[in-house]
Amino acid sequence: KPGDVILALPSTGVHSNGFSLVRKIFDIDNDPDVLKTAPAELGGKTLGEALLAPTKIYVKPVLAVMKEVTVKGVSHITGGGFYENIPRSLKAGCCAVIKKSDVRTPVLFDVLAKEGNIPERDMFNTFNMGVGMILTVAAEDADKAIEILKANGEDAYRLGVIGEGSGVQLV
Repeated sequence: KPGDVILALPSTGVHSNGFSLVRKIFDIDNDPDVLKTAPAELGGKTLGEALLAPTKIYVKPVLAVMKEVTVKGVSHITGGGFYENIPRSLKAGCCAVIKKSDVRTPVLFDVLAKEGNIPERDMFNTFNMGVGMILTVAAEDADKAIEILKANGEDAYRLGVIGEGSGVQLV
């Protein structure tokens, strides 16, 4: 309901999002050695290491939260990014209001946007932008949920709030 808080569980990278686009951006099919390059922005990691970071599994931390807090919505941010996945966890008449500046976007996504000349909306529509899963909880439960998630190895944070409307509003 409006006023509820959206919590972000960070991803380890691209996960399963947009790999067809990633392959096209870097022309991997024609130049697989590009995966061995180490763009300065990636802090010493090769492109291949950054792209193939193992997908994080969230089940244990989420179950730990659910034991102590009422979780009102869950959305795994996979293919379809923010605009397709987050609304699936919302009831009619509700929207997710997220400040773009609150999204902790790893530098890998900046590299993808720059190299592929991808507009920001398309980045949020295709990739997870560093958010692997979201949980929605009552505002009064947000701090407790974050505490539980952190105790279970997640660097969770407040991503946004539920408002009136539909879809996702990135402001």
